Formats: sequence, C-alpha cells, structure tokens
Amino acid sequence: MSVFRIVIVLVFVGVVSANEKKIVCYYGTWATYRSGNGKFDVGNINPDLCTHLVYTFVGINSQGNVVSLDPYLDLPDNWGRDNFRIFNALKQKNTKLKTILAVGGWNEASAKYSIMAASSALRKNFISSAIKMIMTYGFDGLDIDWEYPNRRDSVNGKADIENFTKLLKELRTEFDKYGLLLSAAVASTRDTASLSYDIPSIGQYLDLVGLMTYDMYGPWDTVTGHNSPLHKGEGDEHVARENLNTVDVAVEYWLSQGFPPEKLVIGLPFYGHTFTLTNPNIYSVRAPSFGPGISGPYTATSGNIGYNEFCSLLREQEWNIYFDSLAKVPYAVQNRNWVSYDDVNSLTAKAKYAFSMNLAGVMIWSIETDDFHGLCSNETFPLLRAVKRTLSSSNSTISTTTGPVSTSTTNSPITTPTSTTQHSTSSTSSVTSSGSSSTISTATTSAPSTPTTGFTCESAGMFPNPKDCGSFYVCIQNLDGSFLPHYFTCPANLYWDENKMSCNYRYAVSCSV
Repeated sequence: MSVFRIVIVLVFVGVVSANEKKIVCYYGTWATYRSGNGKFDVGNINPDLCTHLVYTFVGINSQGNVVSLDPYLDLPDNWGRDNFRIFNALKQKNTKLKTILAVGGWNEASAKYSIMAASSALRKNFISSAIKMIMTYGFDGLDIDWEYPNRRDSVNGKADIENFTKLLKELRTEFDKYGLLLSAAVASTRDTASLSYDIPSIGQYLDLVGLMTYDMYGPWDTVTGHNSPLHKGEGDEHVARENLNTVDVAVEYWLSQGFPPEKLVIGLPFYGHTFTLTNPNIYSVRAPSFGPGISGPYTATSGNIGYNEFCSLLREQEWNIYFDSLAKVPYAVQNRNWVSYDDVNSLTAKAKYAFSMNLAGVMIWSIETDDFHGLCSNETFPLLRAVKRTLSSSNSTISTTTGPVSTSTTNSPITTPTSTTQHSTSSTSSVTSSGSSSTISTATTSAPSTPTTGFTCESAGMFPNPKDCGSFYVCIQNLDGSFLPHYFTCPANLYWDENKMSCNYRYAVSCSV
C-alpha cells in the first residue's frame, strides 16, 4: 500500500472515530445496597454497551477537596470494597471504554460548590484533589454535576455563573496536562439554564455537556405531565414554543446560545414519574393530580419508579397504556395511578433525534434501572441495547420491537397483561406532599420551605435539623447581616451526615433524634 493510501485510510479512520456517537452511562453506586433483583453491583455492568461510564457520586468537603461519600464502597482502606478500581478494571474488557468520576449530584446541593467556586484557594484544592483521585484510581476524567449555580441553596447567587466558568477554565488548563476529559451535567430548559450558565463560555472548556432532559414534569406539579417529552404533545396546544418543556426545545435553546452540537449529549431517563390522579375518570396528560404516586420495590421513593420496576408491574397487573404520538412517549393509567415513563420505542425516537441533529450522542440516567436481568424482555438491558443499535446504525432506521408493551396512536389504550378490563382496586401507595426525586439522583424537587417549628441561624453554612435526622438547614446571610434558614429534606432512607456535609446512608450516620 502506498504512503498516500495509508494517509487516506488513517484520515478516514480518524473521521469515523470522531463521528462515533457517544453513549454516556451513569451508574448509581447506591444500587449495590438494594435487595433482590434490584441489587446492581459493578459486576452487573456490561462494558460493551456504553462509550463512557460515569461513577456517581463523590463530593467535596469544607476545604474544597474532592472526597469519597462512601469510603467503604469506593476505597480499599479498612477492608473496603475498592469499587473505584473494580469499576476502572472494566476497561480491560473494553479497551475503548472511558471511565469518568462524577462529583456533586442533587444530594450534594449547591452551597458547598458556590463557596468553593468563589475562592481561588478552594478552587485550587478542588482541582488538585480531583486530579489526584482520578489518577490514583485510573479514571479518564471528571464530570461536574453542580446542581445548580445560582439556584437552590446557592450562597453567592448570580456570581456563581462567572465563578463556574472560572472553575472550568482552571480545570481545563490542568486537565490538559494529563489528557483528562472534562464534562458536566447541566439543567436543560431555557428557564433553568439561563439562570445558571454562561453557555458560550463554558462550551470552550468542556469536552461534553449532558443536558438533563428529564424531570420536565413530575409529581411536584398539580397536573400530570411527561417526564421527558421529545416534542410538543398532548396538553401543549396553547403553549408558545419557547416555553415548552421538551427535549427538542431544550436542545434548540443550547444550540442557539452557541454551544457546539458535537459536544452536546441529551439525557435519556431509564425511570418514570408517578402521580396520583384527583379523579380516576380524568386521566389525560395535564389531568389534575395531588402528589406522588406509587413507588418501586427497589428505589422505594414515592413519585419515582425505575423502568425495571415498572415493566414488572405492567406484566403482573392490569394497566391501560397510552402513547402520545406527538410527544413520542408513553404513559400508563391504573385507577388513580398515572405513570410517565420511557420504553424502547420512545428512547429509540430520542436517539434518532440526537442522530438527526448531529449531536455528540446521548447520556443515560441511569443504567441500574434498566431491565438488566432481562426479566421483562428477551434480552438483558433492553433499553440500553435499543439506544446503542439506533446510534450504531448509519441511517438510524433500526426498527425495534423489544419490550413488554407496544405503542399505539394517541389515546388508544393497550391493556396489560391480556385482560380488557381495568384493574378496579384503589391505589395502596402512600402519598406525600414532597416532590422529592429518586435517591441521590439528578432529579428536580419542590422548592424548600422552612418548617413552622422554626430554626435560628447563628452563622452561614449547613446545619443538621435537631428534630429530624432526615433533614437539614442551609443558612444564608442577608444584606443586613442577619441569617435566613432554608429547610431541605434528604431523599428517602437517607440521613443528614454532619461530618460529610451531605445526605448519607442511615447505617453510616450517628443520629439520636
């Protein structure tokens, strides 16, 4: 072969590699503590189905240093399970795989990151400790999941926007010395993203940005809505396009702000949101609802259910399944239970959309709630495999029929399993007033409120609730020098850990309340 032909071949290979669509898979490590068929260890991961695997989450301490939130699980010290190394050893099975360490998450809140990003000394601590952890255990990069700059319990408000950009710029400079990847998970819609990011600036420093194009609607709303609608759908007839909470409008907004499409991945939820209908006879999209609905046996959070949990319910119980042919997503109804979720067909449509928009690919939140045992279909990881098949197809015309149910035209129900009558028993799930999302997830929750019992702030910072192990206060200083408390609750089954300054597993927290 001539030198000229070799060069042409190498150039072609480089183009193909550059154009390979990314499948960024988040792994929620807390799933290792689940019971039965919900238990998901590193050993359950199929390393051939993703291009990038993201280990969630680590956090930061008061000095800005990156620290493990579960040392027993993550580290080898004191007979720990050494998950960091086991996770990175997956690259021995797939040499093309990239592994990324994620810092932050919903449970870590915003205050600590707001404080860290505002200080050059704390930013330096953050960067050096992140590099040390990444290099020590063999990760390929870092994913920043600050939820969110200038929102929630932020200490510095609008200054977070510029400080976040500073942090990314400094990270980029140091990461380039080691060839490390830098990514971020970000709020997706105009209403949320415009409050948190200087989009053109952060695009200069990040290799990938994952749009959290889910939690568009949830049980914190007073009406039902799709978790992650691809397009304008039922109930959106009179909504102006720029005000739509949809995947396509979120993508259009980020692109319109100058963010490079080749760095953008859209989020695909492998979970659904559950609602309780006010009236079981009114069950369309935007039907009145009054809080969270059923929970799954493994995730155990009202208002949230993993696909692996819900697909089993669809096989075992009688549900009416509807497909919003405009939004390209299904929803299910059973008496007062209303569930918005994604299946093989809706995720295939979203993957095709990412392909058609020349985006970098997709991200998955999160792989441990796929049907990884294959209990509902004829293969393991049916959702993830469907996404991979679609993005691997050069013309994106893969037709898939895998999954427990099929789809139909709008408002044409499919009843499962085989009965033609809807299940008549009332829901037995507990309904709470909280809009909280899945445990340690990136989901949105309702705004915090201060309990009527009161709490006095004596200084700025984060403090335990002396009357409840499962909640905490963030004290923010007002312009007049006084301190205002904001009340937050931990996700289900977690306690506030004063030592780690975050919510943690109950067994790891000493609480006598």
